[in-house]
Amino acid sequence: MAPNIQIPSTVADDVARQLAEDIGTGDVTGGLIDPAAQAMAHIVCREDAVLAGRPWAEACFRQLDPSICIQWRFEDGERIGAGSELCRIQGNARALLAGERNALNFLQTLSGTATVTRRYVDAVAETGATILDTRKTLPGLRAAQKYAVRCGGGCNHRFGLFDMVLIKENHVMAAGGIGPAITAARRAAPGLFVLCEVENLEQLHEAMAAGADRVMLDDFSPAMLTQAVAIARGRIPLEVSGGVDLQRVRAIAEVGVDFISIGALTKHVQAIDLSMRFDAD
Repeated sequence: MAPNIQIPSTVADDVARQLAEDIGTGDVTGGLIDPAAQAMAHIVCREDAVLAGRPWAEACFRQLDPSICIQWRFEDGERIGAGSELCRIQGNARALLAGERNALNFLQTLSGTATVTRRYVDAVAETGATILDTRKTLPGLRAAQKYAVRCGGGCNHRFGLFDMVLIKENHVMAAGGIGPAITAARRAAPGLFVLCEVENLEQLHEAMAAGADRVMLDDFSPAMLTQAVAIARGRIPLEVSGGVDLQRVRAIAEVGVDFISIGALTKHVQAIDLSMRFDAD
């Protein structure tokens, strides 16, 4: 398995939920196959990609037949070329048939996230900027997609509403200003990291004076980004959010910001083209 990439504790539950949704009261087509029949199959990737999702794919088969044997050719986080065979699978034919689409769904979705993440990470190489994900994830698959981001070389932003204070425009409005919002955050959640979103340079100064741990620059123009970096250099880390794509990300990183958070890593998922085929006898 991918070195130094922690596997989420949600894998078994993610897979059980998916299998229950798909199989329901039983695989009526798979039921046509002799229950004792054994088969060998292989999964092929039809485009260049970064692999992610092995634990989920394995669980899809092993929850149906614990004796299934899977031999992987690649680790999660590795680049794979078009036409590569990802793995070979041997076991009960009914289990292979029932698990096929579910395993491919996880692999193609998570590899899609890992692949696009790697493109962004490569684009900012040697700038010092870190690519982050967001909470804009597929419902029920947040831990899985954040794992895939790590496989692609990115880093995770907060997981949910509980593990970081992120003060945004509506929080500022409701609290009566950036200073009061940060003060309230320190009082309500001592010890938690406080990130404050700002929309202009005046708010940047306010967030810094109020003691934010990091400032998020939302939809700043290139000129404003340059000014913000000059103001904050050596004093507070800066994160850029909003309107970031592959065409702009390198230029943003080269200004000198520390972090770039990109919702598209997990929100605009383009599945990788995979297929599973049974081997001939």
